Amino acid sequence: MNTLPKSVIITDDTMREGLQIESAAIPVEAKLRLLDALGETGAKVISIGSFAHPKWTPQMACIDEIAERFVPKPGVIYTAAVFNKHGFDRADRYFPKIDVRRNRGRYATHVELCDSFARRNYNRSQAQQIAALDETIAAARAAGAEKASVSIGNPFGSNFEGPFSHEQRMGLLELMIGKWEAAGIPVTRVALLEAMGWNLPHLVRQTILAIRERWPTVADFHLHLHNQRGATIASYYEGLMLGVREFDTSLGGMGGCPYCGNGRAAGHVPTEDFVDLCHEMGIETGYNLKKLIEAVAVAEEVVGHPLWGHVSKSGPRPRGSELYPRDMPFVETLEEAAHFRKGPGVYAGQIAPWKKDDALLKA
Repeated sequence: MNTLPKSVIITDDTMREGLQIESAAIPVEAKLRLLDALGETGAKVISIGSFAHPKWTPQMACIDEIAERFVPKPGVIYTAAVFNKHGFDRADRYFPKIDVRRNRGRYATHVELCDSFARRNYNRSQAQQIAALDETIAAARAAGAEKASVSIGNPFGSNFEGPFSHEQRMGLLELMIGKWEAAGIPVTRVALLEAMGWNLPHLVRQTILAIRERWPTVADFHLHLHNQRGATIASYYEGLMLGVREFDTSLGGMGGCPYCGNGRAAGHVPTEDFVDLCHEMGIETGYNLKKLIEAVAVAEEVVGHPLWGHVSKSGPRPRGSELYPRDMPFVETLEEAAHFRKGPGVYAGQIAPWKKDDALLKA
């Protein structure tokens, strides 16, 4: 059954997962410029980066300077990724400018379906993650939790272990959700978090429908699916058709993962492409597409190479006064294709083979 949402929450992950896979030599001034441009796009929540150990994430060694220097935009909640108490305490020094407290009331557990990735990324086995569930759930119960969220990591397949079956996905969810239910706490949200790009639209649809049928208390889904094999925007479309409202993206598709074997190729769905899709389907996002496209241009200058979005290069579908002139000359290069934002000067001098008597130029 399709139930298209009226609005969605699209979290742009450029400053964290995007820059985290780019060069550590990008200067702070450039990162501040990008953060400022992102703040103009209509994003409601922006992560400024991660408070991670610089030994393992040198790209984030400057996070404290960014936290101190950036100027918040009105109406935007700024947060950051933290992975332990030390990281939380570092980030919390900047409260309320940076709010990492907003998720403290969300009681959640996470387990990787891929044991190899759990060991590579978290330095813990899947068995250790499962063993830690009881302590987390007990703490949530003691705190009076009334609902919970679970997330399953790399649910569709692994570059190290191969594809995972529907039964394996559901089995791990049964284990996690069962523990919450045994504690008297209903699970109302499920997150599918994937770094290795094994998602496919029919698998996403099958999984969401099965979860809803098995656990009617689950009302919300969160999709964070990497895009190294190009299927993720189709998987996100399936999510939209099923009423999913939470998605993660990044400007130009920037992003990646150093632990999955694909590096920068493990990017995201470009924020501008997904926002364009949502707008064309009549779904509210809160983003200004034109400003998103300008932010992508800034991002490309900051990282020093082209990004992978489409709408940022060809522009949104032109309508009304933005329709292209019928007698425009040839357009071939990406620079010339940017006329939708830079004006006709970018294709000045291109050939135009039509003569005054040709059908194109006749009234």
